[in-house]
Amino acid sequence: MRYLITTIVRCVLTVLFIFYIITYKGMAQEQTVGLFINDSAAFNGYTLFAPNNSTTTYLIDMNGLLIHQWESAYTPTQTAYLLENGNLLRSAHISDGGNLSGGFQEIAWDGTIVWEYCYVRQHHDIEPLPSGNVLMIANEVKTKSEAIAAGRNPALLDNKLRGLHILEVEKADSIGGNIVWEWHVWDHIIQDFDSTKANYGIASEHPELIDINFATNGAADWIHPNSIDYHPEFNQIVVSNRQFNEIWVIDHSITTAEAATHTGGNSGMGGDILYRWGNPASYRAGAVEDQKLYAQHDAQWVESGLVGAGNIMIFNNGLGRPEGVFSSVDEIIPPVDSLGHYNLQADSAYGPSEQSWIYTDDNPTDFYSPRFSGAQRLPSGNTLICSGTSGTFFEVTPDNEVVWKYINPITDSGPIFQGDSVQQNDVGRCYRYGPDYPGLVGKDLTPGDPIELYPTGIAIYEKNIPERFVLHNNYPNPFNQVTTISYDIFEKSSVLLVIYDITGKKIATLVEQFEEPGYHSIKWTGRNNRGMPIGSGMYLYGLRVGNIMVLHKMILLK
Repeated sequence: MRYLITTIVRCVLTVLFIFYIITYKGMAQEQTVGLFINDSAAFNGYTLFAPNNSTTTYLIDMNGLLIHQWESAYTPTQTAYLLENGNLLRSAHISDGGNLSGGFQEIAWDGTIVWEYCYVRQHHDIEPLPSGNVLMIANEVKTKSEAIAAGRNPALLDNKLRGLHILEVEKADSIGGNIVWEWHVWDHIIQDFDSTKANYGIASEHPELIDINFATNGAADWIHPNSIDYHPEFNQIVVSNRQFNEIWVIDHSITTAEAATHTGGNSGMGGDILYRWGNPASYRAGAVEDQKLYAQHDAQWVESGLVGAGNIMIFNNGLGRPEGVFSSVDEIIPPVDSLGHYNLQADSAYGPSEQSWIYTDDNPTDFYSPRFSGAQRLPSGNTLICSGTSGTFFEVTPDNEVVWKYINPITDSGPIFQGDSVQQNDVGRCYRYGPDYPGLVGKDLTPGDPIELYPTGIAIYEKNIPERFVLHNNYPNPFNQVTTISYDIFEKSSVLLVIYDITGKKIATLVEQFEEPGYHSIKWTGRNNRGMPIGSGMYLYGLRVGNIMVLHKMILLK
């Protein structure tokens, strides 16, 4: 009877304590950055990202813990890739003679710069090729007089016009490179504005050419290319063009000389557009209601061997979307045969008429990134999405269920403290690499600490002594595989840190020893004292320092 009464009292006190914790949430900071969701349905791997306002690139594990980082002297122009040789390929705002310019760096795992290339008008994206060369998109500037001579309507001009050119760069030495291939939009334009100027023709009869007078306004930023991807089987390139709300596919099997013409290459079309999609009004084959893309980014083919291989996936930012301003990730099945030839019926627009898969939030306006952003199809069939302007990375299943979520804690002033408001933490894209990815083989992948800061972080206070005894909220919470428990002690003390279930039964003893004053932390992997994994649910962790005992709650999800 006495045991029963004791058990009842203990359960009642535990429930009252949990009620107290939930009721007085103001005692703990609300989570604003770091890992929020890590479900067992997520694809296991390591996530790479380069914050736009930082010179550091980060690799984290599924628990949001730092695995590795690379330092640079430059902020990125948008993207970073982990190569199969283990090096980082990172776009960069490289300074050229004092002027902020573009380019890229290849950085070894140990931080050595093995290749740096600067190109004045490189814009946003780069793409590594199987050969080791690098594709790059860049702006090409024409003067007002050059644009008018090419048939541009003067009413759609200020003092210059920015077009698009694409370069392929071969490594020459650690600093520099050779341009071995190039393509220029200026070689593939048409206009029906002025018959006395160059490039005159009937625009509606030439979907393979770019109408120099298709423009939303007279701003110099006519095309605004923002992404490039490569199809190794077809030897083709796809480019995303923000101002056109459209993607273009170009033949890469052509020589540079053929790229300036309308014949040659696997397609027989030289450098002309092989396929375009997103806004058929740009080639007079559709109306406003036929537009599908809105200021999109990151058009890419789904890689061979993955669900939807050969499809094109696009981050559709949604700027100016008629049904409301929200973002989506769109997947389309292009009308292409096994040889890379695209079908276009006479007097019609390129298909498909509808996307094969679309991700939007249940409340669409809750997912909106007007700039940057991207998506990646994962080996599991899930899709990793980077909502760029909020620095939010999340993974969704084919049924649009979110199974992993992380918010970038790096701002323009560096890593922020957990609980602080988040500003200027935008990220161009993120990529997930599986544990068997060649670039990770043989590397030290031991998890470190979270990137975000905590008031009791050892790195911050390693030379200080706490002023009082504090048990901090574990992080992450809820957690899936591992969580970190931090505590401060201001004098040498006997320390006991124990995990309990909801009834007060002891599950695991994490610390039982005398400890020096300082800032301490320990990771718990959800196992009991026998090393066996325990089930999902709510648990308590209690810290006794001397005669003082404090309890907190946490939730284990599996």
